[in-house]
Amino acid sequence: MAGLNAGRRPLARFAVGALVVGLAAGWVPGFMPTAHARVVSEASSTVYLEEMTSPELRDRIAGGATVALVPIGGTEQNGPHMVLGKHNVRVHALAGRIARSLGHAVVAPVISYVPEGAASPPQAHMRFAGTLSVPEPVFEGVLEGAVRSLVQHGFRTVVFLGDHGGYQKCEERVAARLNRPGAGLKGARVVALREYYEATQTRYVANLKSAGFAEAEIGTHAGLADTSLTLAVDPALVRVSLLSASRKWTPSDGVYGNPARASADLGQIGVQRIVESSVQAIRAAEAAR
Repeated sequence: MAGLNAGRRPLARFAVGALVVGLAAGWVPGFMPTAHARVVSEASSTVYLEEMTSPELRDRIAGGATVALVPIGGTEQNGPHMVLGKHNVRVHALAGRIARSLGHAVVAPVISYVPEGAASPPQAHMRFAGTLSVPEPVFEGVLEGAVRSLVQHGFRTVVFLGDHGGYQKCEERVAARLNRPGAGLKGARVVALREYYEATQTRYVANLKSAGFAEAEIGTHAGLADTSLTLAVDPALVRVSLLSASRKWTPSDGVYGNPARASADLGQIGVQRIVESSVQAIRAAEAAR
């Protein structure tokens, strides 16, 4: 009985504490949150446009959220050990981190249909099942439409965050076209944020090399760096059971590098570098206006 009573006392203290916190947050006795409290919490906590209602977004913009981040992923093969939607999940999560660090940004929906090479005859990643590709003019048209929509609603700076190297030039072309006088952006500006992608190719890779990993192991696609970064964002995207040290990883598998020693801890280095570089570059772009 002593043990049972001892277990009840912490529960009682938790109940009283929960009541105090709940009342302060707008809850009513009984621990059921009021509708108003739920709405305020949901509207204020998210940075993702698609999770807001139209009036909530309108009010967020009016309150100073003048930066719109456009995350760009891609649906492609990522070796036998990573899911096809890796880029989409990763850029969605990292864009959220960047938006929260900035404090006045909103994240638009991820663009997941991107140029991946010709379909017939298949080129590049299109040689592997599941890769989806669209022509560059179509992709650029989607980017332009997204920008014009966001500017219409009041955003002053629209930033492309490209998680894939293959379409960086497309982002730059669209930004250059829309930033020309007479493009109709009402004084808004488009930024093709090269720093987002380059952070994974320069600073992150440099850190891995400093830790003793060779360039051949780090790789350029589905290798140590790419796989570690994905593990840090969402381990469910990686089939860890396939990361065998004895396996021979080759381009015929869609792998350029060696992911066997990949880890979430190594990936956190990449997350930090991407967020730091992106936030710094966006702030510099805003200051230069």
